[in-house]
Amino acid sequence: MVDRDISALQRLDREYAEREAGVRVPPSRTVRRVSMVDVAGRAGVSGQTVSRVVNGSPRVDPLTRARVEAAMRELGYRPHRAARALRTGRTQTIGLVAATLATVGNSRMLQAVADAAAARGYALVVVTLGSSGDVGTAFESLRDQGVDGAIVLNEATAWVSAADAPADLRLVVVDAPDAGRFDVVQTDHAAGAALATGHLLGLGHRRVHHVAGPAGSFAADERERGWRTTLADAGAPASDPLRGDWTAACGHRIGGQLAANPAVTAVFAANDQMALGVLRALAEAGRRVPEEVSVVGFDDVIDAADYRPPLTTVHQDFDALGARAVATLVAGIEHAAAPALQTVPAELVVRASTAAALR
Repeated sequence: MVDRDISALQRLDREYAEREAGVRVPPSRTVRRVSMVDVAGRAGVSGQTVSRVVNGSPRVDPLTRARVEAAMRELGYRPHRAARALRTGRTQTIGLVAATLATVGNSRMLQAVADAAAARGYALVVVTLGSSGDVGTAFESLRDQGVDGAIVLNEATAWVSAADAPADLRLVVVDAPDAGRFDVVQTDHAAGAALATGHLLGLGHRRVHHVAGPAGSFAADERERGWRTTLADAGAPASDPLRGDWTAACGHRIGGQLAANPAVTAVFAANDQMALGVLRALAEAGRRVPEEVSVVGFDDVIDAADYRPPLTTVHQDFDALGARAVATLVAGIEHAAAPALQTVPAELVVRASTAAALR
């Protein structure tokens, strides 16, 4: 009985997809979904016009588009993914490749990409690489699931840059050097780090210590570059950076080393999680923030304003990054746009964890 019910549903779905794709099929005896023909009749336009609206074509008058969209809402029409795949050869599905989703930055990007994809009518398939970095298997998995293209996040971009990406899979990489082979969307990490370092120097701190991200991370390297360049331009000395792994635990360990040095008055951490660990270590050592030591992070995570004290940090616009990555990928899929590099600016957010240096 269950098998017969499933077969009936599958047959109905196939009939609907074929009907939407223009294939003549006998009408089903079961209740059918609202079709583009129904929308065209309600809006008083041709089926081709409805198809253009559904597929985001610019060749539709704005008033006509509004009338068609109103008819869709009134009738409860939803584009049928299988039908669209039959017509266009595309599945309206994109992939996302990440080394891990355990980091705050990657989880924020996942949410931003998922929201932006849904707004454009695309489904999302997520693949994580773990410690293996087996990008070839990840691409194979995505192709098996019929994705039209993929977005690659942060640490995973190093493996993608070194691998042979499949020629038939459109890629957008987030935070990577401009490789020229695919689209790149990145935060201006170096400029953000320069803002953080310049802020601390402007408060009278003669030396700014840096808790860096892991070696080989594009974001970590760029933030370190911005820190070094700003110190050099100001004629300020640069200590060797203390390298962490983005976690609060390693920030706490490194913070203990910094807290033990009474000459330390300013710390720029490459992300907010490590800054949180530094704050804890300073508090445990009896070093007051910001009276004795000023601390700046990077990312502006949701909880940064609730750290103790509220954290001065560099705001990274994850929502803008995700939306830009999805828009770029969709443009490449649907219009074969040439690969390009796009940079999203960063902004300094000053809170209570920084203050003028003691004289």
